[in-house]
Amino acid sequence: AGMTEQPLHASVVIPAYNASHTIAQCLTALAEQTVPQNTYEVIVVDDGSSDDTAAVAARHGALVLRQANSGPAAARNRGIDAARGEVILFTDADCAPAPDWIEQMLVPLADPQITGSKGVYRTRQRSLAARFIQVEYEDRYDHTAKHTYIDFVDTYAAAYRRDALVASGGFSTRFPFASVEDQELSFRLAGAGHKMLFNPRAVVYHQHPESWTHYARRKFKIGYWKTLVLRWHPDKAWRDSHTPSSLKVQLLLAALSAPLAVLSVLARPAAWWLLLDLAAFAASAAPFVLKAWRRDRPLAWLSMPALYLRAWSLGLGLVGGYVAVLLRQGPLAAHET
Repeated sequence: AGMTEQPLHASVVIPAYNASHTIAQCLTALAEQTVPQNTYEVIVVDDGSSDDTAAVAARHGALVLRQANSGPAAARNRGIDAARGEVILFTDADCAPAPDWIEQMLVPLADPQITGSKGVYRTRQRSLAARFIQVEYEDRYDHTAKHTYIDFVDTYAAAYRRDALVASGGFSTRFPFASVEDQELSFRLAGAGHKMLFNPRAVVYHQHPESWTHYARRKFKIGYWKTLVLRWHPDKAWRDSHTPSSLKVQLLLAALSAPLAVLSVLARPAAWWLLLDLAAFAASAAPFVLKAWRRDRPLAWLSMPALYLRAWSLGLGLVGGYVAVLLRQGPLAAHET
């Protein structure tokens, strides 16, 4: 990365925790970008790793900052403080940016009225779970592409003007784990009137969860911490530029299926209501299944149960989060106020 004393055009900030097995691939990709190396720097914030993440990052030429384990929100803020770039880009230690990633992330910011930009995930994995997750993201990207300006930017491929980040206070450290801290920041910036754009040409390759169990746990955690975001930004419960309306419908229908299944054992009419509920779920999922059929036909057969698993995992996380706040128990309740 560039080492001049003048401010750089861009700084890439990567929070890393026990990432020695992936960080080398990430940094190698960042060293092979289409933009000149003297126009950007790479900062790795080692978030209290117990492995040799910091040493691997240093060997690959990154500026390495170290801190006690405090979570990715605090790590990114540490990177923002140290960054010399006018624009700060974020990616994750398990991502490998495409060669033109920095170039593409900066394209929307050529317009001085634009504060931020968002890129996309791709994967080379072949497991069914990973392939489903990729189609799930592509479904969301199709939804995002319908918006002129976006309010939802994920930090696996994000770019912001540094002055806007500093003025906003950066990422909220009330999120102690990797969850939805990036959503909250982008909602806050959009609410303050900042304009952000989606650029599907800005690509990072990612290692999605390989197992359905890992996928379900991740969705549960997202739902759990999303309750904090929704308490701060209640309008986002109804609409944002990333979440298709079909997902909200599926959350409701999946939740209804449980009591209806119990009641159907006791009363036959309830069984008909259960069938109607499941039919409505299938109807809401049909566009996704058709999309999967066009992109990955073997996966299409698993899409319906996978979407049901997604709805249940997110829904249980949301319920768990609200219960934790009401009972003032658990990690979310400790960070809610």
